[in-house]
Amino acid sequence: MVRLLFAGLCMLLSMGASAQLTVAKVYSDNAVLQRNALVPIWGTASPGGQINISIQSKAASAALKTIADENGKWRVVLPNLKEGGPYKIEVAEGRQTKTFENVMIGDVWLCSGQSNMEWPVSASNNAKAEIASADDKMIRHFKVPLTWNLLPQDTLVGGQWESTSPETVGDFSAVGYYFAKNLREHHDIPIGLLNSSWGGSRIEPWMRAEVLGYESPQQSADSIQRFMTEREGKIRQVIEAYLGENLPSEDRGMKNGKAFWASPDYNHQGWKTLKVPGAWEDQGFKELDGVVWFRKEIYLTSGDLKSDLSLYLGSIDDGDVTYWNGTVVGETYQYNAMRSYTVPQKVLKEGINVLAVQITDDGWAGGFTADCDQIFYKSSKNKKSLCGEWHAKVGKVNLSRTMQPNQVETILYNQMIHPIIDFPIKGVIWYQGESNASVEGAKDYQTEFPTMIKDWRKIWGVGPFPFLWVQLANWQAVEEQPTDTGWARLREAQTMTLQTPNTAQAVIIDIGETDDIHPRNKQDVGYRLSLGARKLAYEESLVYAGPQYKSMSVEGNKIRLEFELQGSQLEAKETELQEFAIAGADKKFYWAKAKIDGNSIVVWSDEVPNPVAVRYAWANNPIKANLYNTEGLPASPFRTDDW
Repeated sequence: MVRLLFAGLCMLLSMGASAQLTVAKVYSDNAVLQRNALVPIWGTASPGGQINISIQSKAASAALKTIADENGKWRVVLPNLKEGGPYKIEVAEGRQTKTFENVMIGDVWLCSGQSNMEWPVSASNNAKAEIASADDKMIRHFKVPLTWNLLPQDTLVGGQWESTSPETVGDFSAVGYYFAKNLREHHDIPIGLLNSSWGGSRIEPWMRAEVLGYESPQQSADSIQRFMTEREGKIRQVIEAYLGENLPSEDRGMKNGKAFWASPDYNHQGWKTLKVPGAWEDQGFKELDGVVWFRKEIYLTSGDLKSDLSLYLGSIDDGDVTYWNGTVVGETYQYNAMRSYTVPQKVLKEGINVLAVQITDDGWAGGFTADCDQIFYKSSKNKKSLCGEWHAKVGKVNLSRTMQPNQVETILYNQMIHPIIDFPIKGVIWYQGESNASVEGAKDYQTEFPTMIKDWRKIWGVGPFPFLWVQLANWQAVEEQPTDTGWARLREAQTMTLQTPNTAQAVIIDIGETDDIHPRNKQDVGYRLSLGARKLAYEESLVYAGPQYKSMSVEGNKIRLEFELQGSQLEAKETELQEFAIAGADKKFYWAKAKIDGNSIVVWSDEVPNPVAVRYAWANNPIKANLYNTEGLPASPFRTDDW
């Protein structure tokens, strides 16, 4: 008996010593692999273990073998494949097998940047109709989780490929989806969207330590760690000062999985009073990321109880779980979504009802962010506003989020880009710059942006792939007089990056929104990006960009401007040309008159008899800019001076 027990123990130990077979997380069901490329597949297994890989479809199949190294790492390169599928990929070591179904071979486009790239289809224009009609299974989407690390990592923390359907497409990058949709109208090739973006991120977090001036990733990690430790200490002091206690690391409003702070029997005496709508950072909860609970008592009469109640909370930054008398009536984790919940008649009661909202904020301002007229309830009898004073209490503090990793150099690259650089791509679409849009930030961007493009091409090792980006949209209040702004300078830095080969820019100064940094019209953004891809990646003969300033000459009291037109022609949309300003040697700009003269534009002003410089659409929100080409693509903002 002792021998049998010992033998069984040895067998268990032997089984435990066999490492779990893993495959890079960028592989999953519904994946898209880059066509006409040497595509590696990699992972971990038992050191010295034999890995068997097969890839098969109705038309083709291949089998490969490799041995895991002494650290358990393995890697093989799949055969060069043309577009098509579906394929099934099997990876096996001993009795362990990983199987991936419905894999297509096509073109993979990396989608990166900040919130306007992350922005989902569900929050873009005509979302309901777009989602209902989303039936192209050859568009696939992979969202890289929002994660960071001080050092480059080999493995993603999660993510999976999703095939387009009405059930999935709402969470796709809207810019990416409409970009792919336009490509698919012209090229019958599966399109994979590898979405690695983070709202509010600066460009520096997406760049490698070495190109930011560090000798090594470890040197940058040590420097960043010192900075983050110092900042964390300062933030901790601020929050503990107004809490009057240590920071809660777990949500105090939850106990054994139950939301007892949402209970109508809970006594919220001693809670602070905050105004809704409004960010809690502006009302005393400074530097706080984490969870804050809000409670409000609502009095209902018998007349209010005859049917379900409709509850409207507007937009909330970032996520919420909403309770009525302790019952969950809705939850959303999307900072830009409008909350519209139904409160069932059975949870309503005559007299005092308790509405409780658990809000989780992962960065920047937290709380209710909509206008007051969007926050109300409608019963069978009344419609009443919910604006005003609510009771509020901090449930949890998340210092790691308060550190705002999307602002810290290199650490997004380390965890969201480095793990996928072995995965071949067709090219990149990029929508970022808002967080760098200051005069000094734009100056740095002039070198940082082309440096990042060149470095990404270098580390991917698949050649000078097309790199396409979106120029900043028009936004903010309209300036009455010619001015100089950080947004204008950042657009200039983006345009200057066109000197980098195999790049294109989508100009969208005509589809932004004055009051919202996130234009809802992502359809036109995707379309204009697709023009650049069709030209650079698919070698179509087409006009893919609007007029681009080339040179100027002074003609008496006027300045003549010449443009790069790609064989197109200049056009003033709807009315005479607007948003031109002109200056003399005193550098004072005045609004100017302008007219198209053949393939050039003549600009003048009676205020400037001896002109030396012209600017066009040089503002945060050049809302009247109307210089286009005949294909309907807007001219990029520009200036002829370097003042």
